[in-house]
Amino acid sequence: MRILFDQGTPVPLRQYLADHSIDTAFERGWSNLQNGELLEASEQDGYQLLISTDQNLKYQQNLSDRQLAIIVLLSTSWPRIQDRVDDIQGAVDEIASGDYMEIPI
Repeated sequence: MRILFDQGTPVPLRQYLADHSIDTAFERGWSNLQNGELLEASEQDGYQLLISTDQNLKYQQNLSDRQLAIIVLLSTSWPRIQDRVDDIQGAVDEIASGDYMEIPI
């Protein structure tokens, strides 16, 4: 699966999702894109999943017509996220196109 990490997603999470192709918004030069622009660019570039820490995303964007699946981590703290890696891996394996999921951290 092609996965994009947004700006707040801790990069060390990448090592726990090694079976997937992962880029960051920074690596793609998309650091300055607003949420709607980032979602559009991600879909146009063939990403299947966005992992974000932006808890307001579902309120700021209309996600109903998106093909891109979205997982929102409810913390930006790497030590706390690291404790939930198994849940995150399971969510990545189960999520379907267009789904939205939040993972409490």
